[in-house]
Amino acid sequence: MSVQAPSAVLLIRPRFFTPNPETALDNVFQTHAVGEDADAVAAAAYAEVSEAAAMLEAHGVTVHLFDDDGPGRPDSVFPNNWISTHAGGHVALYPMHTPNRRTERRGDIVEMLKQSYRVQDVVDYSGLELDDVFLEGTGAMVLDHGARIAYVARSRRADPIALERFCTNFGYEPMAFDAVDETGTAIYHTNVMMCVATDFALVGLRLITSAARRAQVVERLSAQDREVIDLDPEQIRNFAGNAIELHGKTGRILALSERALANLTKPQRRIIERSCEIVPLSVPTIELAGGSVRCMVAGIHLDRRSVLLSPAAAG
Repeated sequence: MSVQAPSAVLLIRPRFFTPNPETALDNVFQTHAVGEDADAVAAAAYAEVSEAAAMLEAHGVTVHLFDDDGPGRPDSVFPNNWISTHAGGHVALYPMHTPNRRTERRGDIVEMLKQSYRVQDVVDYSGLELDDVFLEGTGAMVLDHGARIAYVARSRRADPIALERFCTNFGYEPMAFDAVDETGTAIYHTNVMMCVATDFALVGLRLITSAARRAQVVERLSAQDREVIDLDPEQIRNFAGNAIELHGKTGRILALSERALANLTKPQRRIIERSCEIVPLSVPTIELAGGSVRCMVAGIHLDRRSVLLSPAAAG
């Protein structure tokens, strides 16, 4: 087992999915479904999550699938922004930049984790929203769990105050950098340009504006014989960096979208396939919202309980 690749994940299946108008201001990956029926778009997203969950389960990944039946949460399909879990029994809840995303945090999911896994504490940073301080989970941070490094592209969704608190509490070294696309627009979430796996990393190096910082990122990522795969801006636009390494029944897999895989070169695929089976998921509707497979998946880095607790005992 790799500390980087969890064998269990959390997915949210939304009933009222739509590209979120409140996040469109800084998410240039987002696309409006022009002329499409809203109910049809929502139904397609629901089906895509169902199929993704079935595909991951078929590869031996434990999937905790929750439905979101409430309107007013268009981005609830992306739970990795509001929750993360960590070895040793730690859970973090995060402050969200966009007001209509703050109700995505769900107590029933936290209770499920307490009942099914060994949870020692829940660190809740959501109160920072009152001070306009935000840190959108493993969207804003790409975590190298082995080297204990938090890679962060600076944005209004990754406040340095919240980042410092997280790194102090959870024992990570922050490595922040400025990253922009070809138009000079800041990258809104680090996980659209970067994926850290056990033996390789996918990263849009050319988006990092400082040459010195770029070299430092490569140096840190290359430690322990990890191979760095440089993604060009077009590959980043097509979500090639928005992937996650998981552990299945026959070893490690890399879950990413069909669109992302289609934009990887054959040499890049060969590097990945040395240590991972590539598992492409069909999520074109969900990608309209500006996120892809990594955004959909909250990895569970907790130890399973041998005996499940009752809800009263878990509380």
